[in-house]
Amino acid sequence: KEYFEIIWAELRAKVEPSFGERSVINHRDYLTNGRIVASAASNITDTEVQTGEGHLIAYDYLVIATGHKDPVPKTRTGRLNQFEAENQKIKSAHSILIVGGGPTGVELAGEISVDFPDKKITLVHKGSRLLEFIGPKASVKAINWLRSRNVEVNLEQSVNLDSIVDGEKSYKTSTGEIIKADCHFLCTGKPLGSAWLKETLLKDNIDSCGRLIVDENLRVKGRRNIFAIGDITDIPEIKQGYIAHNHASVAAKNIKLLMDGGKESKMASYKPASALALVSLGRKDAVAQFPFATISGWIPGMIKARDLFVGKTRKQMGL
Repeated sequence: KEYFEIIWAELRAKVEPSFGERSVINHRDYLTNGRIVASAASNITDTEVQTGEGHLIAYDYLVIATGHKDPVPKTRTGRLNQFEAENQKIKSAHSILIVGGGPTGVELAGEISVDFPDKKITLVHKGSRLLEFIGPKASVKAINWLRSRNVEVNLEQSVNLDSIVDGEKSYKTSTGEIIKADCHFLCTGKPLGSAWLKETLLKDNIDSCGRLIVDENLRVKGRRNIFAIGDITDIPEIKQGYIAHNHASVAAKNIKLLMDGGKESKMASYKPASALALVSLGRKDAVAQFPFATISGWIPGMIKARDLFVGKTRKQMGL
């Protein structure tokens, strides 16, 4: 696509579309000395990348950062229009079903419940607790906060959305319960963006989960000039945006060293991040898991919920 998106801000843009004006950034606005090709990659050789249109782009160093697959519009305007449409969907609904109780589902329920307190929100999650990627204390704090905002949370249930007819307002759960809702949002995990690699020279560098195997310098295992960063890597840590930024810093440092003729022994190493998570709950609150404690309320909310790190991220990008 033609833009970079501060992805952890997308849920705020659904309830406040103008928020997307700052979180969706055309690549050319910050990448002023470079060439931008908005295309899918289809193949890799030792010296070139082939695009979906069949063009070949030569490289000395390659960074693969295809993360998770997300079918979003190709242009910034298209993405902003999508936020407007989803905002109208929320505004026109009396009742809303959210499927998935990971960070996306929990944060979306929080955003809608704060901005539209009159909406009836139901969250269905197949797991035994919310936010299973972090500790149980954070799960309890999140569910208590949501229920205090009249969000109905149904655990250990799933919804078969394939059986829903357009315009139908009844959703059947795996336990046979019928949920009435004017619309729904699917907030379950997205597939990794690695399927295209399975027919390339890196096909043997992909693990059973579809992740690229990297060494401590973030190079694809066995490759001297191909790096991988972000969610696509097999590094044993929670896949989060700020961690991908840390990967980028290490990879950039190592590529600069190699381009300047430095010794490989001087390359920076990456150490997996500890379990740290901040899940915003509306505009003022959040639940946070730190290595030493799990807290919720306005204190972690001040760290993330107000601006969702958009200002900080733009500043890092020179904007």
